[in-house]
Amino acid sequence: MSEEQQESNQEEKSSDIVKSMYDESFDISMEDLMIPDVQEEATKGNIVEDKVEGAFKFCFLGAGQGGSRIAESFNKKGYERVAVINTAEQDLNTINVKNKLLIGEGGAGKDPEVARKLYTEKENDILDFIRYSFGEEFDRIFVCVGGGGGTGSGLATSLVDASKEVCEAMKLPASKVGMILTLPKNSEGRGVCNNASKLLREVMQHVDSGKISPLIIVDNERVANLYPNLPVSKFWDVANGSTSGLFHLFNHTAAKDSTYSSFDANDYKNVLDSGLIVFGASPVKNWQDSIAISRAVRENLKGNLLTGGIDLSQGSTAGAIVIGGKEQLDNIKQMDLDDAFSQLSRMLKPNTLVHRGIYSGNQSGLTIFTVIGGLGLPQERLKGLET
Repeated sequence: MSEEQQESNQEEKSSDIVKSMYDESFDISMEDLMIPDVQEEATKGNIVEDKVEGAFKFCFLGAGQGGSRIAESFNKKGYERVAVINTAEQDLNTINVKNKLLIGEGGAGKDPEVARKLYTEKENDILDFIRYSFGEEFDRIFVCVGGGGGTGSGLATSLVDASKEVCEAMKLPASKVGMILTLPKNSEGRGVCNNASKLLREVMQHVDSGKISPLIIVDNERVANLYPNLPVSKFWDVANGSTSGLFHLFNHTAAKDSTYSSFDANDYKNVLDSGLIVFGASPVKNWQDSIAISRAVRENLKGNLLTGGIDLSQGSTAGAIVIGGKEQLDNIKQMDLDDAFSQLSRMLKPNTLVHRGIYSGNQSGLTIFTVIGGLGLPQERLKGLET
């Protein structure tokens, strides 16, 4: 090739480069580069499956030691969408769940303001943590907190806001966020009880506005009175396990068919959307006596509630599930069960609808499980916290 031809080719190449640099169809010409697609890996679909059958896919987000214990109790029941947050590593280490987030050092020292400040600093990390832990498919998030501690009290309403934000960002229909709130024993001290009373009043305002539903209160003073001989090693398991057990019983039953009459998912949702709710259980020992069944509902329900100071006459909705053995269901008259359901209805606001279900169980005996919603602020218990 002659020197003139080489120069001509070089000029053509230079001209092509200049044309490509100023081609108006794109801004810049990029070479093919091996860039790892980290973003695709981070946002890949995350589906979490429970180990138990239920009508709804619930998530439990625990904050502080008390709230983390509650969340852990649901994990023990087979719920896998469980995550906990704490400001103290040593408290976080004692909780046996997969998803944990530490946002501080040394704890909040019973001071809610410390936890609120840490939330502000770590808000984006917390939002990412919630989304990762719960996956892309669920029905409702429950924020679990201890009302007397610094971390739980300080993070409670902020985590409700964060949970709603996650649901909205993921375009999930879960518009309501539930809360499970523990109240301290009176012996835990004035500062702890004061934290709990302030949080209870604040949370009830959100319940009344419809932002939080349901609110479930676990009253440790009430549990201590119901089970006075519990050893220290069993107290928290009983307090938290009773609530998670009754909660799961209704969720599990709402997913099951009944030979008699079903308590279905819409029945349970109606109660869960009603604000403050309480659970109860009424074993009927003398089931051969037709009056004893109604009496068990009337007397045992009031005596077995895990929350003190509740005025049941404020209740505006309820669910009742009867589980009986073969012998019991073969011999109890339908009208006797109807009377028991009517008894429960008379304990609540006039014309309150009681969603009912009757199921055969694998054990002998008869038990009536209840959940009552639409309740007001437990004034009597609040007074006890503030005096």
